[in-house]
Amino acid sequence: MRGTDNQSRADEYHGREAVKRSTEAAYEEFSTDVSSAAEKADADLRDPSLYVNRELSLLDFFERVVDEARDVNNPLLERVKFVGILGSILGEFFMVRVAGLRQQVDAGVVEVSADGYTPQKLLPLVQERAWDLMREARACFSELRPELDAAGIHMVDYDTLDASQKAALDVYFAEQVFPVLTPLAFDPGRPFPHISNMSHNLAVLIRDQSGEERFARVKVPGSLPRLVLALAPDGAEAEPAEDPATAPQQWFTWLEQVIAAHLQSLFPGMEILESHPFRVTRDAELAIQELEADDLLETIERFVRRRRFGSVIRVTIDEQMPERIRGILSENLELGEQDIYTVKSPLGLSSLWDLQRIDRPDLSYQPLVQSTPAALDGAEEADIFAAIRQRDILLHHPYDSFDPVVDFVSSAADDPEVLAIKTTLYRVGRNAPVVDALMEAAANGKQVAVLLELKARFDEESNIGWAKALEREGVHVVYGLVGLKTHSKIMLVVRREGDRIRRYVHLGTGNYNSVTTKLYTDLGYLTCDEDLGADASVVFNQLTGYATSGDYRKFLVAPATMRRGIEERIDREIAHAERGEEAHLIFKMNSLVDKPLIRRLYRASQAGVKVELNVRGMCCLRPGVAGVSDNITERSIVGRFLEHSRIYWFRNGGDEEILMGSADLMPRNLNRRVEILFPVQDPGIVRRLRDEILSVYLSDNMKTRVLRPDGTWKHIWPADGEEPLNSQEWFVSQAREAVLTQEDE
Repeated sequence: MRGTDNQSRADEYHGREAVKRSTEAAYEEFSTDVSSAAEKADADLRDPSLYVNRELSLLDFFERVVDEARDVNNPLLERVKFVGILGSILGEFFMVRVAGLRQQVDAGVVEVSADGYTPQKLLPLVQERAWDLMREARACFSELRPELDAAGIHMVDYDTLDASQKAALDVYFAEQVFPVLTPLAFDPGRPFPHISNMSHNLAVLIRDQSGEERFARVKVPGSLPRLVLALAPDGAEAEPAEDPATAPQQWFTWLEQVIAAHLQSLFPGMEILESHPFRVTRDAELAIQELEADDLLETIERFVRRRRFGSVIRVTIDEQMPERIRGILSENLELGEQDIYTVKSPLGLSSLWDLQRIDRPDLSYQPLVQSTPAALDGAEEADIFAAIRQRDILLHHPYDSFDPVVDFVSSAADDPEVLAIKTTLYRVGRNAPVVDALMEAAANGKQVAVLLELKARFDEESNIGWAKALEREGVHVVYGLVGLKTHSKIMLVVRREGDRIRRYVHLGTGNYNSVTTKLYTDLGYLTCDEDLGADASVVFNQLTGYATSGDYRKFLVAPATMRRGIEERIDREIAHAERGEEAHLIFKMNSLVDKPLIRRLYRASQAGVKVELNVRGMCCLRPGVAGVSDNITERSIVGRFLEHSRIYWFRNGGDEEILMGSADLMPRNLNRRVEILFPVQDPGIVRRLRDEILSVYLSDNMKTRVLRPDGTWKHIWPADGEEPLNSQEWFVSQAREAVLTQEDE
């Protein structure tokens, strides 16, 4: 069985690589590297020691998340939330990154990457580092529990509850939990049950009436809250509250412990010997053979279903689980020792997110007050097009509300002069006002075309549902290009104005998701610039038709022109430096992984270009290396919001240029995705991006970590006499002041 499993992983890896190679070949003319002369000049820049491994760099980012849980400057419930975030992103890391390494090892891949690692060498390092992070997060949570107790939030084991609390939970179990449970036996007549991905489970050992021991599995239902609110214990000083979520003292216990205490009702007539929780993480990477798929929607649906049955990558078990039960899991799930992670209960720290529903403003960040740009303040929906004609509009989310974007598409849906709406959708979530407006537009007779990316990882199922809903309303839905993900964020509105047609465009760095726009920092740009509108039309003609290339006026579009455009702009800055002029680059992004562009930045540094990087997550470049990257600094900000905006600033001899858009500097973004970077046209917005947004980020001394030449990160703090600056909270305060000013006016 294990050999079959390994062969399956190998086949999936080779299949995915075949698709990738086909795509790379198809777009080879667009995916340029560097000239042969430059290749010779930078031979020494290929030294593996100059590159940080991407998986290890991503784990460094996870460490910075844990640091936020440790930071006593953060409110208590927010610190707990960061522990939950770590649990969630580590789960995805195992499902995708560790699974990918396992596939490479099983496929016999032995190539050495640019950073000097083979998959065989890297896999155990990654597993050990991930294990260290799991331990650190649990240690942090243990330290936070006394503080939660002191604040009146008690997270207790079921066994410690008193009789009245247990009696209330008896009723809860009988009415809410028992009907959902399905115990699954394992014996000669019934095979070992399938354990679904990321599920909580109980491994139960029972003795039947003949005296023989049996094994059973009980799945903890994910449809119920994992943290169960219990009554106050007898004698506790707790003021009553109509809503338990607002009570000054609250007690929570774990759903799996409630189920474990009531197992007898699931196995009547049997003796419950013991039970132990465990969690399974499976390979969730989708190897979609697009080139052979006649119906991409059907293919994606099939692979989403298959994800539940992927190979087991990790099993987390309770430290009290005895060897005989551990052996049953190991044998039937085909686990190696390196795949089993033994921890102290509770398992699955991602459930700590549930504590965010507690109404305790004193333990949370101050409420976010979102502002509206002055150009749109007080304007009716019908006036939004007039406002855009006056000047381009910048939206800085989450500090600026996402409502203007919803108003933009809603106004277009109702406006009789609007002829067509076209947009790309990557992640929109379950409650999607933008999608609702698009369906309304179709019902109103507009021509509506949507490229809905079905391959958005972990959002495939949601996107399939939206695709079908849009099609039912008469929207023209396409699912993307073969071999490419469409990751760009663009919306085009075509409007008749007198005897002419005008195109209005929204371009962004983030998704059309009204929920995440309150959690992520992103930038949106509303414009009716003729060149940008013409480029938007070319993009949609390529996405929905058979056009294979486009003559773009101002857009940089991957995989066609983006890599070359960025290279040329870095080279332009190098030329300025070589002439003795001031040369300066500021790049803000999520990830910097692409080795050819890293080498170009190294050459820029060697030429004397000042390079300031602000990279939230993976950064494979080493700054401050003598003779190579002396002029490069790298900062990362992890705080209240997930940094998600991409800004690329070029000094260009004083004629500065700013590009924004959806792309990070990664091979997948540049070679295998449809991405857009666009120039900021409005001089006032250019100044705001440079002097306010980028300047504040680069001055942050509270949430910033700097990358050192040895690949380690250092948290910086205000120097003596220096004013503390938390960039995100500064933007929050500015938004609040803007709202107060608008109210006064």
